[in-house]
This record gives sequence, structure tokens and C-alpha cells, in this order.
Amino acid sequence: MQTVRTIGLDIAKSVFQIHGVDAAGNVVIRRRLKRRYVLSFFQKLPPCLIGIEACASSHHWSRELQALGHTVRLMPPAYVRPYVKRQKNDAADAEAICEAVTRANMRFVATKTSEQQSCLMLHRTRHLFIRQQTAVINAIRAHLAEFGIVAPVGRNGIEQLLDVVAHAGDNQLPEIARACVLALGAQLRTLQAQILNFDRQIMAWHRSSEASKRLDDIPGVGPALATALVASVADPKAFRSGRDFSAWIGLVPKQHSSGGKDKLGSISKQGDRYLRSLFTTGALAVIRYAKIHGTKHRPWLTALLARRPTKVAAIALANKIARMAWAMMARGDRYREPVALAA
Repeated sequence: MQTVRTIGLDIAKSVFQIHGVDAAGNVVIRRRLKRRYVLSFFQKLPPCLIGIEACASSHHWSRELQALGHTVRLMPPAYVRPYVKRQKNDAADAEAICEAVTRANMRFVATKTSEQQSCLMLHRTRHLFIRQQTAVINAIRAHLAEFGIVAPVGRNGIEQLLDVVAHAGDNQLPEIARACVLALGAQLRTLQAQILNFDRQIMAWHRSSEASKRLDDIPGVGPALATALVASVADPKAFRSGRDFSAWIGLVPKQHSSGGKDKLGSISKQGDRYLRSLFTTGALAVIRYAKIHGTKHRPWLTALLARRPTKVAAIALANKIARMAWAMMARGDRYREPVALAA
């Protein structure tokens, strides 16, 4: 047991698989463990290198094992898959993880703190409530349209519909249908209050984070994107450059290159969809402001909008914003206005 140097740990909800090798690569241990025995098993081992796929609960186990003195490295599951031999099972997965973690060119995922995961939970829960709010609004509009009751698109429109339903003397709607829409309206009010509460919590987290406040100075980056970036990127220096960071988000063209000929298509849309949507929304806000107030202070954006559609320009601007955000996070710098804008 003392000769174990590297371990591949395949985590799960209840049953974990361990594959350990010595310094020469010889297999020392293959074992299945119940969840309650995992920490006690690793407490008996001398410090070693442990590889884990970056999946559900991996950051928790990484923190727990690092507290025991072990070195833990998380890897994207897609990068571990090529090392799986023939049939897929827990033992084969653990062996593949043990092999992949020793590769010199392997890319690793930095372990998030519990505070970062808590902030991400704020964002995910708020995003879920927003989707549910949209579903409830669509349901109210669809149900009332069946009785010939429609309203303009937007927040004022849904308020008009709820006012019609609340008026009991209106004979346009049967009582059973009215009761159903009133229940949907009550659910909508509850969702709106919960979303507002989460907005306040995100703002409070933003004000308590120095890195988040620095990122907020970038045009197109607000408290939502700033906090999501700080919570999602545990170690900005894990990316070699701003381009690697924007590629991780999925804001760079997809390549179909061969034979020395570069063929670039649409954006790859890889990585975090939530971050990518926030970057794109921020870029569209910058473009909208520039169209209203003029773009003479941003010649790069002016030239881009002159030759490309708005949404294409928004993706290019989102890429640029992402690179600036990475540089500020990796170097600890503050945002500096471009020379043309500062003038």
C-alpha cells in the first residue's frame, strides 16, 4: 500500500472505483469502495497524485482529498475518454483516469472553492426561475388567446392580461378558466419576487469581491457577468492566453482546416453556455449604446459594424471583452480606456 504513487478515482453517488499504480506504472491496487469508506481509505495512504474527472461532486472530493495532503487534479471527461480500453465500466474508467493524469500535455481543471460554487448556485437558480417565469407567461398568453384575449408583447402586456382576469365581472372568461389563470398569475408573482431576491444576493456578492468589482469597469460587463466569471474561473492562469479563454467559452470560429488550408466556420459554442450568453448580451448592449450615442470614439467597432451584421459584430466584440476580462483576472490589472476613447 505504501508504494502507491498515482491513483485514478472514478467517483459516483454510492460506489467508487480505485485504480492505483506505483512509480514504475505497475498496478498496485484495484478496488471498489462504498461512499462512506472513501475518506478513511485515503487517510491511510501516504500523499500521492489522484486524478478525478471534472464532473458532478468532483470539486467537493478534490477539496476533501487535498485536506488529507494528497495532490488532486481534475480533468475534463472528454480528455479522459481516449484512454479507455475497449468496454466501458467503472474499472476501465478508473484505469483510464490513472493513465490520463500522468500525461504531460493533459489539461486540468482548477478546483473551485465552496464560495465560488455557492455563487454559481445563485446564478443557476436565478436562471432556472427566469426560464420558469417565461414558461408561465407563455402559458397565460396561450390560454387567454384561446378565448380571444390578447395583449402586446412585454411586461405591460402580461399585466394587462392579469388585470382582465382579476376583474370578476368580465364575461369573456369562464370561471374555471379564470381560476386556472389566477393560479398561474400567483405563481408568476412568486417567481418574480424570487428572481428579485436572487438579484440582490448576486449584487451583495459582487460588492464583497474585489475581482468582481474590477471586472465591472469593462464596458459590456455588469455585476451578473462579473460574479459569474469570478465564480467560474478558479485559476485564470490555467489559460495560456486570452484566445484560449475565449475558445473555452466558445466565442472563436470552428475549424475545418486540412492540407495547410485554414477553413473557419461559425463559432464553436463550446464551453459554458451561460457565460457565453452573458458575454453576447453585454456586447449587444455596447453596440446598442454606440448606435444611439455614436461610435466615433470606437473606430474598431465602427468599422466592424459597417461591414458586418449586428449580431456578427456582437460575437466579435464579446470575444474582445472576454480577452480583456481574462487579462484583468490573470494579471490583477484594472480596466484602462482605449486611447481613442480616452481622447
